[in-house]
Amino acid sequence: MRSSLVAALVACADRRLRPKARRFVAGLSTDELQFIAEYVGAVILESAHPGGCSRSQLATGIARFQEARQGCSGCRSRDDDHKMILLLEYLCRSGIREFPVLARA
Repeated sequence: MRSSLVAALVACADRRLRPKARRFVAGLSTDELQFIAEYVGAVILESAHPGGCSRSQLATGIARFQEARQGCSGCRSRDDDHKMILLLEYLCRSGIREFPVLARA
């Protein structure tokens, strides 16, 4: 499963940045890879008209995604902030800036 997640996330990266993205995701745990893949999948399913986003807009979208992901329970695991930082780094290192800011996940 881990190798499939790595391959899928690398395939989403800009062609020129794939080696850099591969090095980044290769060092992540399966749980961290799943978190990133969940975000990328949600955005792909939701995006009807993608537009370029700044790093700040990406961070806002990630925060909204995390809020929606938690649902009504409001409980966060201790590593959620860490995963959100890793997601932002993945998106920036892989050249993925064409995702809209998520309104819901």
